Amino acid sequence: QFSGLLGTVYRRGNLSFTPDGNSLLSPVGNRISVFDLKNNKCETLPLATRLNIVCVGLSPDGSLAILIDEEGAALLVSLIGKCVIHQFYFHKPVHSVSFSPDGKKFVVTKDNLAYLYHAPGKKREFNAFVLDKTYYGPYDETTCIDWTDDSKCFAVGSKDMSTWVFGAERWANLIYYSLGGHKDVIVACFFEENSLDLYTISQDAALCVWQCDTELDGLKPMPPKDAAKEKKAAEDDEELFEEPKGEEIHGKADPSEQETRNKVKYSRVAKYFFNKEGDFNNLTAAAYHKKTHLLVTGFASGIFHLHELPDFNLIHSLSISDQRIASISINCTGDWIAFGCSGLGQLLVWEWQSESYVLKQQGHFNSMVSLAYSPDGQYIVTGGEDGKVKVWNTSSSFCFVTFTEHNSGVTAVTFTSTGYVVLSASLDGTVRAFDLHRYRNFRTFTSPRPSQFSCLAVDSSGEIVAAGSQDSFEIFIWSMQSGRLLDV
Repeated sequence: QFSGLLGTVYRRGNLSFTPDGNSLLSPVGNRISVFDLKNNKCETLPLATRLNIVCVGLSPDGSLAILIDEEGAALLVSLIGKCVIHQFYFHKPVHSVSFSPDGKKFVVTKDNLAYLYHAPGKKREFNAFVLDKTYYGPYDETTCIDWTDDSKCFAVGSKDMSTWVFGAERWANLIYYSLGGHKDVIVACFFEENSLDLYTISQDAALCVWQCDTELDGLKPMPPKDAAKEKKAAEDDEELFEEPKGEEIHGKADPSEQETRNKVKYSRVAKYFFNKEGDFNNLTAAAYHKKTHLLVTGFASGIFHLHELPDFNLIHSLSISDQRIASISINCTGDWIAFGCSGLGQLLVWEWQSESYVLKQQGHFNSMVSLAYSPDGQYIVTGGEDGKVKVWNTSSSFCFVTFTEHNSGVTAVTFTSTGYVVLSASLDGTVRAFDLHRYRNFRTFTSPRPSQFSCLAVDSSGEIVAAGSQDSFEIFIWSMQSGRLLDV
């Protein structure tokens, strides 16, 4: 029975905080890990997709999650029962998925389309994913989604540098609206709280502020059509397609004057640039907390910025990594910000007001080659091709110390019988002993001629250390106490 996952904390995909703000969902390859930040524990759910997970959609009540892999195969998962409820195949890679704030619908973006589905409810249903509407408009792949607070409308960003606002229901004065104003791929779009006002952010680090002339209450329902005719037309359409499309909404980038009359209008009130000092970094991820008006943006260089909107006041700027930030998420209170760096497999949770880390974890950068249990089973030590030696707590699944002294891949690791000393052999020609009380490298054993060590053993007293060389086929024996070579 699967009980836990150690060695990696984040691979790729979007991070999501649970509605209470105390736990973080992180995609780890084809599994999902839940980090309990209050109790300092990590649990990996006993379920898996076939390929790596690329996007996660979490329901507003935190009971359901949709996990979608690289090929578009989706799992509907209960986070309460920790089991798979339903499987669905989208036939193509999916870029993003997002539940509406009321939890009744969710939007999936794939290719240049947006698909609106009815979310699975409390009752048992034969098909948990019922397609409601298909939205056309963007010319290139869709990248991001955001909903208004009342679930009446949603916005979709695209690689064609446009952002589209669509009505989730049939509104007389808002069916679709196309917004331009950018010179690069749209990375994120966010509605203001209880408003149709919108922020759009592009990869070239530009932010546009859009003001809408209509409040959310000003959306007028469309008069009902002849239902029988509409149903027959929809059925005829579905016979022509391999998969049902639901109701289709076709948007135009330049609608006629007659189509825009008595409709919602947007105007750009400001445009801001992040790259002011010639530091032209690609903006790779963004998150917005509506209640506190806090915008967090991550860049390809590992830098992140905190701004207050709509005035674009810089609150904070910090470098957390030397790799691109792939995903950002803010918890419900706006205190904690989670960052995922896929290049290094890094996961960080930063409390911005106290400027301290709530969580800082990193897996092995390369393949894991060796591992060993401590005598009491409380710890596991791992050695990787990246030259790192990491010690993990088996109950919390967290890494609590990383030793980086080796200059080449680690080939073997072991504990002494006391469990307080870790030994590691490496291709750099050294065997090192680490103290788990003071977290330091207190002994380094070497051979007279440089040798690449491939295996390692220590006797029951912890006094005699032996290592085998893979290039000279010799076994070297040292004394732990003195560090001297005893025999070859």
